[in-house]
Amino acid sequence: MIKEGQIVRIGIGDMGIVHSPDLIRTSGLGSCVGIVLYDEVKKLAGMAHIMLPESSLAKKQGLKRAKYADTAIEDLMAALKGAGASSYRLKAKLAGGAQMFQFTSSSDMMRIGPRNVEAVKGNLQSLHIPILAEDVGGGCGRTIEFNPETTDLHIRKVNQGESVI
Repeated sequence: MIKEGQIVRIGIGDMGIVHSPDLIRTSGLGSCVGIVLYDEVKKLAGMAHIMLPESSLAKKQGLKRAKYADTAIEDLMAALKGAGASSYRLKAKLAGGAQMFQFTSSSDMMRIGPRNVEAVKGNLQSLHIPILAEDVGGGCGRTIEFNPETTDLHIRKVNQGESVI
């Protein structure tokens, strides 16, 4: 008998983890970055829907750590290790970070998507977690779904169809 998995949905600025056969999904990735960390031996994966590059931009009280690249990746890694993953086996896949609006000013503050991607990559590099695949940038929104059994990240882009990385 094949056990059908559940789909765990991750909201904007949130995170969660799943074991196979469950899948994990987030939607509404515009300038936000969806990051998946996984341990393919344990068939365990975590996802965060990151909204902003760094928690220093936040008001300290009531800080929602999953919203920020630096704190979300730290917490996701800790949750996966707590569930049995080995930090040396963790790998990453990412999607999102679109530049959703065109601005005439060259202000760096308006480049939220590209800044989110840079922050996620920098944090992963400092933790020695390799990025095996990515679908970032561009100008359209995405929905992503990860399967810890196959390690496939399914990406559905607004008006551009689907792909798997």
